[in-house]
Amino acid sequence: MRNFFTYIKLLPIKLNIEEIVLKDFRSSIVFTVVGLVLAFYVGSFEALYIVSLLAILEISLSFDNAVVNVKVLETMEPKWQERFITYGIPIAVFGMRFLFPMIIVAVASGLGLLETLDMALNEPLAYKETLVSVEKLIFSFGASFLLMVFLSFIFDNDREEKWIDMIEENKFIDKMGKLSSINMIITTIIGLILISMTQSYEVAIAYFLGVLLYSIISSLDDVLGVNGVRNGIMGFIYLEVLDASFSFDGVIGAFALSSDVFIIMIGLGIGAMFVRSLTLYMLREKTLAEYRYLEHGAHYAIFALAIVMLVKVFIPVNEIIVGTIGVTFILIATFHSIHINKKLNKKELEHQ
Repeated sequence: MRNFFTYIKLLPIKLNIEEIVLKDFRSSIVFTVVGLVLAFYVGSFEALYIVSLLAILEISLSFDNAVVNVKVLETMEPKWQERFITYGIPIAVFGMRFLFPMIIVAVASGLGLLETLDMALNEPLAYKETLVSVEKLIFSFGASFLLMVFLSFIFDNDREEKWIDMIEENKFIDKMGKLSSINMIITTIIGLILISMTQSYEVAIAYFLGVLLYSIISSLDDVLGVNGVRNGIMGFIYLEVLDASFSFDGVIGAFALSSDVFIIMIGLGIGAMFVRSLTLYMLREKTLAEYRYLEHGAHYAIFALAIVMLVKVFIPVNEIIVGTIGVTFILIATFHSIHINKKLNKKELEHQ
């Protein structure tokens, strides 16, 4: 292994591969090995294959989540960055991928948590059916929260870097951005259309609960934040709700591959761990500063996911399509950033 790293270091690349693996991805690799061993013990090679597919699905669905996480963490105090790393990982892996869906099923079925756990273990099909029965509410909540995230970004007139000129440099968008609570206005209009189409008060409650939660977190953060530094607890809650919004699709879609909740948790947990490792790496390496359009690509991917969630209230959409859309936006933004950086560096050399 040491000889392998020695060979890699001779290649003309900037990344220190050994340092990255040991510092940022070590815990993810350990978790993956343990998870794969457990999966093999539970269901042999079939379980290994399903866990691998679920991990890839989770990473593709949540890569843009990692980018937004970095942007938020950059505005938080170091102690809260540490707390997110320390407590955020078990919350993401165990809480959002295992406990949170179980709470939803418990509320939907009127059962206690222990009874719901028993259902998940002994009646996986009934557990799946109960979770799927409330998926419209889950998608409505997630869509509204993610819409608020995207619209708050796109209408931010203080944002210096712009990417897609026909949208972000648009005079109409610029004027709309000067309106107070424009993101709330647009999200409310979309919500009213959704309610009119579904004729469901449960969908209405779920949708506007997402809007309300975003508004509360944003308002308290503005009040409690100091000199551009985001309030720690509000930033932490924001990141966890954002993570939950991204995990909904993966958790529900995972049942198409397996009805075993532990196999699902292992697969999605491995994906979540690698997303957290990517977050740590990008935060430490200041990736957003180097790739100027990466944040933009992530927010367009968030918008696409929000739209897909609204569509899924009415018709099913394959999770592979959702993941592909998100990864495509990220890749385009990354390569465009590299292209612009080369262009600017060339101009600087010409002026010297």
